[in-house]
Amino acid sequence: MPGVYKKGLYIGFDFGLSFIGVAVGQTTTGGARPETTLKAQQGSPRWERIEDLVKKWNPVGFVVGIPLNMNGTEQPITQAAKRFSRRLEGRFNIPVYTEDERLTTIEAKAQLFEGGGYRSLDKESIDSYAASIILGDWLKRNFEQEL
Repeated sequence: MPGVYKKGLYIGFDFGLSFIGVAVGQTTTGGARPETTLKAQQGSPRWERIEDLVKKWNPVGFVVGIPLNMNGTEQPITQAAKRFSRRLEGRFNIPVYTEDERLTTIEAKAQLFEGGGYRSLDKESIDSYAASIILGDWLKRNFEQEL
């Protein structure tokens, strides 16, 4: 619902066990852009890297992509992504919203390939670009009437 969420800047995450893509976006334009990709061990990032991003961007909220099977059921990594979401909210006391991330990696690869061919398909670019798709979709759905 538009207006339910705070206006401002959001940080989005494409969660993975080894890499977590990060994007930033804001409600004024509803757009998001890739920021970075964080290395993770079993889904746990170096939290000080996220703390640096929070200090740099001062977000009003986080959006975390939740991986689901194509039929909408959970997969093994789904619970890890939800755990990451809870830890984010607990550590930074910033609201966390979730977004269905089905097909975002495929979309990210297609758009990156279109823009730069095979050379643009490195892991960091894919993950941060997927995070920007996740965040952008969430922003458009929740703020499109205000754009």
